Amino acid sequence: MSTTTDTAIDATARARDLLGVTRLTNQALTTWLHGLPGVDQVGCEARAAALGTRSIKTTSKKWAIDLAISMIDLTTLEGADTPGRVRGLAAKALVPDPSDLSTPRPAAVCVYGDMVETAKKALGPDSGVKVAAVATAFPSGRASMAVKLADTRDAVKAGADEIDMVIDRGAFLSGDYLTVFNQIAEVKKACGDARLKVIMETGELVTYDNVRRASWLSMLAGGDFIKTSTGKIQPAATLPVTLIMLEAVRDWRVLTGEMVGVKPAGGIKTSKDAIKFLVTVSEVAGDDWLDNHWFRFGASSLLNDLLLQRQRMTTGAYSGANYIADDSPSTAY
Repeated sequence: MSTTTDTAIDATARARDLLGVTRLTNQALTTWLHGLPGVDQVGCEARAAALGTRSIKTTSKKWAIDLAISMIDLTTLEGADTPGRVRGLAAKALVPDPSDLSTPRPAAVCVYGDMVETAKKALGPDSGVKVAAVATAFPSGRASMAVKLADTRDAVKAGADEIDMVIDRGAFLSGDYLTVFNQIAEVKKACGDARLKVIMETGELVTYDNVRRASWLSMLAGGDFIKTSTGKIQPAATLPVTLIMLEAVRDWRVLTGEMVGVKPAGGIKTSKDAIKFLVTVSEVAGDDWLDNHWFRFGASSLLNDLLLQRQRMTTGAYSGANYIADDSPSTAY
């Protein structure tokens, strides 16, 4: 059985090959990351705004709503979470709309690591709904590597299918890219068969150039997904930031032949917002990413609005919000 160090070395060897260096150093990573094309802020925001105005036909809208529902990581990440609350969220994932059993299920239920076993039991073995756990001292990421790895391993041992880790933003912003790289690679090893989503907390990265660099660094170190936010910091998942991340995964695929997922999280609350993101996925990365294996929404309140819009399109009548069970946390994720 390989050790964590072995996997870190494998990731390092792969990075050396891609960077064309004999030794992976912070200076080599700095040169590579700062050699990426700069982001044209005005152009990026203008393109995102234009994509956000695209309209789609009624039949396509119904398809998009179903797709968006299937892409949700239905989330509760509150200090007041209880087993009952998690079981309620799992029940909603299993039957999002009791009045229409054809409604797709969300992709995953996302919880703190100590609630993984509860969520896993509530969902059962054959639901198709994954259990995702936040780890690595979420949301701050301020802990030793021993603590971060123990956090990850505990969640995986409890049955987590996916791990959402947070990067050390302090290290990243101070230019210590090698530390961030090594930590992602170590956590990836600790995940075992679980997929790893790397949360960059883009609201703290200050610039679009940093978002692009963090995206590439996260993929280089082995992340299966790149994710905008914890949902605890604003701004969270903006369309321009997600556009930059989608460009990164598209270009990574061209470079390596590998696909990496994207997860915007925080502040996406309406069907209209979700459809804007799906249009951007299609136009920027391509239709291969229009699948919940490669694109997710980190959300709680979004599901309710999608269900209301779906009911309206199915029945021709718009139900009030009180017709949808609200199991979401008071703070949207």
